[in-house]
Amino acid sequence: MNVLLHPTYFPSIAHFVAMLQADHIIFEVCDNYQKQTYRNRASLYSANGKLDINVPVIYSQKNRQLYKDVEIFNAENWQMQHMKSLESAYRTSPFYEFYIDDLSQLFEIEATTVMEFNLNCLNVIFECLQLPFSYSKTDNFELKPDGVLDARVLANSRKEIKQNFQPYAQVFDSKHGFLNNLSILDLLFNEGPNTELYLESQHLNL
Repeated sequence: MNVLLHPTYFPSIAHFVAMLQADHIIFEVCDNYQKQTYRNRASLYSANGKLDINVPVIYSQKNRQLYKDVEIFNAENWQMQHMKSLESAYRTSPFYEFYIDDLSQLFEIEATTVMEFNLNCLNVIFECLQLPFSYSKTDNFELKPDGVLDARVLANSRKEIKQNFQPYAQVFDSKHGFLNNLSILDLLFNEGPNTELYLESQHLNL
């Protein structure tokens, strides 16, 4: 079945389970932007537990904007901060050195809109997985679309659906236990080439 998703920032494992198990990926690009979602947030596993990193955006609640039009606030050096967070969290993971050069390129060029940046991030992750990145975009917004698996709710961090994915080894699991459904980066750095098989074997809760 085709799956309808928001392109989020280094998406969660649930997002990738949905994408890899779908016949075709459709990205929602016609909705209004919402704050406090995974559109501009990714969850990592740091030494202190779960760590959310956020892409700063230029957005006003008074003037509603389409998600695709929301610009990144580049006045602060958020890219360097995110790279430092990745290094601190994953430099001792099995596959950090294997992937970090490809990923670091994303933080070396100034991105304009958060959606464009998210799609670039997705493209790099699919390249790391050596998988084709094929998708289409919506032409209009539908509250209840027909004929697709509507997984747009996965972008909602405030009403997050609990997932029960199979545990895998994580850098700090001896301190905090297994943290479920983090960013795809957590799985990639820890599982490397086994990431694709892991994603295809998981059951998505929607």
